[in-house]
Amino acid sequence: MVDLTVVVPVRNEAASIAELHRELFETLTAWGRSFEIIVVDDGSTDESFEILTRLQSADANLRVIRFRRNFGQTAAFAAGFDHARGRYIVTMDGDLQNDPADIPAMVAALERGADIVCGWRKERQDPFFSRRMPSTMANALISIVTAVRLHDYGCSLKAFRAEIVKPMKLYGEMHRFLPAIASEQTSNIDEMVVRHRPRKYGRSKYGIGRTIRVVLDLLTVKFLLTYSTRPLQIFGLIGGIMGLVGFVISAWLAFERLIGAMSLNQHGPLLLFGILLIFTGVQLVTLGLLAELQARTYHESQNKPTYVIREIRQTLPVERVFSSR
Repeated sequence: MVDLTVVVPVRNEAASIAELHRELFETLTAWGRSFEIIVVDDGSTDESFEILTRLQSADANLRVIRFRRNFGQTAAFAAGFDHARGRYIVTMDGDLQNDPADIPAMVAALERGADIVCGWRKERQDPFFSRRMPSTMANALISIVTAVRLHDYGCSLKAFRAEIVKPMKLYGEMHRFLPAIASEQTSNIDEMVVRHRPRKYGRSKYGIGRTIRVVLDLLTVKFLLTYSTRPLQIFGLIGGIMGLVGFVISAWLAFERLIGAMSLNQHGPLLLFGILLIFTGVQLVTLGLLAELQARTYHESQNKPTYVIREIRQTLPVERVFSSR
């Protein structure tokens, strides 16, 4: 096992790949520990793979994974995690905006006891309205919803202990939520200010339109973190409230009808609304019960524990040997 794996997804970054490899190689060689670099070509249509092939033939520390088509940054990170052999795993972008010189300090923070170290682009070199302002709002929202408070969820420069990140199953745009997802296993999450450089080649492939996808994935993350092992608590709560409101409405209309104070024809829509709430509430509670069965099947069929142990320290009992007389 090597000490460090650096995972870098790239897509149409032919202009920056050689310079990125040189910076990584020089930084990690000077670091003096064993390392490997995994570059994931996420369906590039330019010369990125050809350049990577030439670099890999001259550098045994470089490994290249090529996708058949563009699957997205989350899938690229997942492939890198699956093939990583390092005790520590660092992720970063391939556009030269992350500085490889920050990596040794982040690994040092892991060795001091952190399980995850997240980069914070405090002096971010991106346009304000199209990148920085939406990112600031998204970071605040994610921190509130997940209760993992970080300044910069979008920074790809992060360092992980391998045992924390390799078991994760990532989908959609989940790569930005890695610290929040990992909070299910650990609370040792640190943040470190890192350098952020202006984009040197090309332009960003991400815009403000990605915000909607991030919000939808955030709902998924919140559900997984809070209710994945107890779904009845969310479905049952909503269904119970709706059913109770529907019952109160229907009971009030029935009481008014029985004492003859009014005709149901006067409040026909309200009666239908009350019945709808009752039936919807029952359906949600039933859905919660089915989700409970599915959650138990998921955990028990895989023998998947609902807890994560960091370490066990104990003193083993000393066997007492008695000599026979």
